[in-house]
Amino acid sequence: MATTFAAGSAILARSELLGQPIGAAPSSPQASRPPRLHVLSLFTKKKPKAPAKPKAPANEELAKWYGPDRRIYLPEGLLAKSDIPIYLNGEIPGDYGFDPFGLSKKPEDFDKYQAYELIHARWAMLGAAGFILPEAFNKFGASCGPEAVWFKTGALLLDGNTLNYFGANIPVNLAAAVLAEIILVGGAEYFRSTNPLNFDRLHPGGPFDPLGLAKDPDAFAVLKVKEIKNGRLAMFAMLGFFLQAYVTGEGPVENLAAHLSDPFGNNILTVLAGDIERVPSL
Repeated sequence: MATTFAAGSAILARSELLGQPIGAAPSSPQASRPPRLHVLSLFTKKKPKAPAKPKAPANEELAKWYGPDRRIYLPEGLLAKSDIPIYLNGEIPGDYGFDPFGLSKKPEDFDKYQAYELIHARWAMLGAAGFILPEAFNKFGASCGPEAVWFKTGALLLDGNTLNYFGANIPVNLAAAVLAEIILVGGAEYFRSTNPLNFDRLHPGGPFDPLGLAKDPDAFAVLKVKEIKNGRLAMFAMLGFFLQAYVTGEGPVENLAAHLSDPFGNNILTVLAGDIERVPSL
């Protein structure tokens, strides 16, 4: 009797747990089968899903720079794809999977550092052109100031003089240059950060695209990669210009001309060894 009661209690509990009323007739052949038991874990946490890998771009040129099969900062024999942080998934231009210090783990930091790098890259490209072109023009016969070397041109403003380009006197002193920079550059940065027209704050597009660079999405994506690559190169070039000027007391064009005239006698090794007598003028 006790055994029969225990068996009945087990059937009752199993039926109630499965949501099937006792004594209900099966409505289909499948209903006559014993229902499956689903084991639910009450004490384990679900593992967070890894972010989905972006699909490789259909365009062969884009696939070089975007997506999971893009170029990375080391050859695949030295760096496995699995070693690249999951947040560097090839969605943004210039992503080579390089973040050894984990600076961009947080999405807000990722966006912030991307903007910082791009803005500094653009300034470096403009600065590199401003360092090279006036000195090159002067060297080949144009008139761009006394010597048109970047640090000597800046010294003219500090001495209260004005600039002279192509024989024309430009009445710009240091105070006027600083004021113009605050108004123009500060105003542009304020407009970019507040974004009143709701456009892309980092790249051309929408109302701010006078050259139509963003009309073709694929071509525009390649241009973004070219921009950041040239910008990174310009930042290293600016660092080199500063160091060259400090060590040699000359501008980048003069340094390049001296090296090309005697590559083996005038290079970084001979300069560091002191074979060429130089007096830094900074």
